[in-house]
Amino acid sequence: VQLQASGGGLVQPGGSLRLSCVATRAITSTFNPNVMAWYRQTPGKQRELVASITKDGVPNYADSVKGRFTISRNNGRKMIYLQMSNVKTDDTAVYYCNTIDGSWSWGKGTQVTVSS
Repeated sequence: VQLQASGGGLVQPGGSLRLSCVATRAITSTFNPNVMAWYRQTPGKQRELVASITKDGVPNYADSVKGRFTISRNNGRKMIYLQMSNVKTDDTAVYYCNTIDGSWSWGKGTQVTVSS
């Protein structure tokens, strides 16, 4: 399975951005059962879990993004999304998607830069 994240870019503080991730070379029976997640990483720091979502759509969020980010998924399309709202400079990072245990190959991620 390969994971392709997209949708990053430059956004001003307080703005919004929507990230997408598609699991290519995966069949739905492989994708659907997994708890999927978004992670982020900044230079010199460990990758951190941002949000996760169960196969049935139950989300969970890191405290730092709770109330601002929304994770969702489309099992038929093998995709997950991250709606980012009211972004802060601390949200600047490369964002990745993967299973909750990081068992698939990490893709290149997508860069999100929050700056005025």
